[in-house]
Amino acid sequence: MNKKQTNPIWNYHPELPIKTSSIFLWPPKFLKSIMWIVKSWLVPSERMLWLLLAFGTWILLMPPVEQMNTLGASWVLFVYLRNLILVIVIATIMHLYFYTFNRQGLSLRYEKMDLKKMSKNVNFTFNRQLLDNMFWTIMSGVTFWTAYETIYLWGFSNDLLPTLEWSQNPVWFVALFVLIPLWSSVHFYWTHRMLHWPPLYRISHSVHHRNIVTGPWSGLSMHPIEHLIYFSSIIIHVFVPSSPVHVLFHLYLLSLNPIAEHCGYEGLEFKGKNLFGLGNFFHQLHHRHFNCNFASNEMPWDKWFGTFNDGTAEATERILKRPR
Repeated sequence: MNKKQTNPIWNYHPELPIKTSSIFLWPPKFLKSIMWIVKSWLVPSERMLWLLLAFGTWILLMPPVEQMNTLGASWVLFVYLRNLILVIVIATIMHLYFYTFNRQGLSLRYEKMDLKKMSKNVNFTFNRQLLDNMFWTIMSGVTFWTAYETIYLWGFSNDLLPTLEWSQNPVWFVALFVLIPLWSSVHFYWTHRMLHWPPLYRISHSVHHRNIVTGPWSGLSMHPIEHLIYFSSIIIHVFVPSSPVHVLFHLYLLSLNPIAEHCGYEGLEFKGKNLFGLGNFFHQLHHRHFNCNFASNEMPWDKWFGTFNDGTAEATERILKRPR
């Protein structure tokens, strides 16, 4: 039996070496692929939460379709305020729980460094990490998210976009929810590599990378140029028949999921058990070391292109020798 590996630079890390999706193993491993999908969807997970929220939003929190035929300030403002409230409520609750009231202490926290002690820094807007993150999230992030959603909803209501209903093809309707995270991984890897091109990094992506020790408000804290590129992932729905619920789910993956994945904790602990997975150690490695793990662990892009850090001390040493 292989001895479990540890990396002492972290307060906590999941079992090492970390793994990427089993779906892309070669030769194919059918059972492992199924288990990866089950773990992503059928156990209590962020992904299932965003899916339920997407259905709930479409049923309860959406302007009438006939109103969205015309770009009007009232319904666009409604969508913006709904998105703003979602971000504020989720990010604030997580920040209060993990950092203000320190309810979980060091348990399942990745970094040894304390976010509160690191927050005062002249590199941040207003010289405060939390204020910086809130500013860029609210002023830019929610604005671009709402803009992309508004354009889609206007096109949908005017029958300008290819649509898909459950009654047309139930199998494809369900399958599309599974494929959306895969497409997001493709888009995220290539746009992320582009954002690390030095000129583009300096003027945009550096805003996000100021957050070495991350918190819930760090997830969507980006420069407007990056938000414009980041949310363009949903343009796929202009070409692929989809329903508004698919698009809402896609947008929640892009906007709300980063809040959880940047929270700095592996999960929500209850009675010594990880009750609900939150953080993403794969991406935490990217924030710490900068030149690795550009993708998500949904697809092994970093393995294919030699930038994968599996979290072990050996992999970290190898990554640190690469040019930044």
